[in-house]
Amino acid sequence: MFRLALSSLRYRTGGFVASFLSLFLGAAILMTFASMVDTRLTPGIDENSAFTLTLVAAVVGSWGLIIVAFAVGSTLTLLVRQRHQEMALLRSIGATPAQTVRLVVGEAAVVAVAAGALAIVPSMFGGELLLRLLADTGQVAPGIEHRFGALGLGIGLGITFGAAVLAAVVATRRTAGVSARQAMLAVTENPRMSRKRLVIGLLLLASGLTCGVLTVTVFKDNGLELMAVAGQAGILSSIGLAVLSPALARVVVAVLGNPVRAVTGVGGYLTVLTIRRRTRQFADGLIAVILFTGIATGTLYLQAIENSSVTVKAPEHQNLETLNYVVIGMIAVFAAVMLINTLAAAIIHRRGEFGRQRLAGSTPPQVLGMVSVEGVLLAVTGIVFGSLAAVAAIAPYSFVRTGSIVPGESPLLYGVIVVIAALLTLGTCVAATRRAIRGPAIRAIGA
Repeated sequence: MFRLALSSLRYRTGGFVASFLSLFLGAAILMTFASMVDTRLTPGIDENSAFTLTLVAAVVGSWGLIIVAFAVGSTLTLLVRQRHQEMALLRSIGATPAQTVRLVVGEAAVVAVAAGALAIVPSMFGGELLLRLLADTGQVAPGIEHRFGALGLGIGLGITFGAAVLAAVVATRRTAGVSARQAMLAVTENPRMSRKRLVIGLLLLASGLTCGVLTVTVFKDNGLELMAVAGQAGILSSIGLAVLSPALARVVVAVLGNPVRAVTGVGGYLTVLTIRRRTRQFADGLIAVILFTGIATGTLYLQAIENSSVTVKAPEHQNLETLNYVVIGMIAVFAAVMLINTLAAAIIHRRGEFGRQRLAGSTPPQVLGMVSVEGVLLAVTGIVFGSLAAVAAIAPYSFVRTGSIVPGESPLLYGVIVVIAALLTLGTCVAATRRAIRGPAIRAIGA
C-alpha cells in the first residue's frame, strides 16, 4: 500500500499541490513561533525578554496551532471525498477498507514529511526575522541570538505529521466504509451534516461567545490577557461557524434561492440547483472565506481599538501590537492560500460535470456565468458569517475600552478586508473554471 500511495501521488498532481501547500505553510508557521521557545532557553537571557518570547510562542503559537490544524483537516477531507469512485474501484478488486485507509494515510504521511522538511529552512529565516522585529521595537534585549532547536523542530514536524495522518484517517474511514456498488453509482454525494459535527460546531461557537462574555467580566481589568481572550472569541467563533458551514449553506440557499434565480436567470437557476445538490462542496469553500474574513477583521479591529484607546504605549501594549500584526500577516496569508487551494481543487474536480452540461447544450460562457454567480453567493455568505464571528471579539473589547459596543474606527479597514476576500473568491472561481472547461467536452467527462 505504501508503494501504491507513492504511485498515486504521481498521478494526482492537483491534490498533491493543494495538500502540500497547506502542510508546508502550516509547518512553517508552527516552527517559526515554536523556535521562540528554543531562543527563550538560551542561558543568561533577561527576564523581560524571556517573558516576551514565551508570550509570542504561547499566545500566537496556540492561535496558529488551532487554525492550522483545522485548515489542514478541511483540505485533506475535501481531497479524500473527491476520490470515492477511485476507492470503489480498489474495493471492487479486493482491497479491504483497512487497506484503503492505509493507502490514503500513506499518501498524507509522505506529503506531510516532504512539506515539513522543506519548511525547516524558511522557518529558520522566519524565526530570525521575528526575533529581529522584537528586538528593533525594544521588546527583547539586543544581541539575543535566534536558536532553532529540537523543540521548534519537534513541535512543527510532530504537529504537522500528526494533523495530516489524523485528518486522513478520519476522512477516509467514512468513505472507505461505503460499498463499492454504492460509491460507483453515486453521482452526487450530499448527505446531511452529522450530529457529531453539529455538536462540535455548536460547542466551538459557544466557546467563542463565552470568551466574549469573559472579556467584559472576568478579564475587563487585565492588560495582556484582555486582548488574548477577545482574540480567542473571534477565532473560536470563526471556526465554529466554519464547522457549521453545511447548515449555513442550506439556510442561505433556502432564503436567497428565489431572489438569485429571479435576478440572474438561467445562470442563477443552475447555481441554486447545483448548490442544493452539492451543499457539502459549497460548504468547503465557505469554510475558507469565513476563516479569512472573521480572523482578519477581528484581529485588525482589536488592535485598532487598542491603538486609539491608549495614549502612551507601554511596553506590554507594544508587544501585543507587534504580535498581532505578525500573526495577522502570517495567518491571513495562510487563510488566503487555503481559500485558493480549496476553491481551485473543488472546481477543477467538476470537469466532468461541466463537460456534461456542455454536451447538453450549455456554452462555455454559460458555464462560466453559472460558477461566477456561485462565487458571488459564496463570497457574500462567507463575508457575512465571517463578519458575525468577528463581532464576537470586537463588540465586547470595544465596550471594555471605549464604553460602546460599536467601535469608532474607520470602516475603510473592513472594506479592504471584504474586497480582498471577494477578489480571492471570485478570482479563484473564474480562473479554475476557465481551466476546467478548456478542451473538448467529451474528453472532460472521462477526466
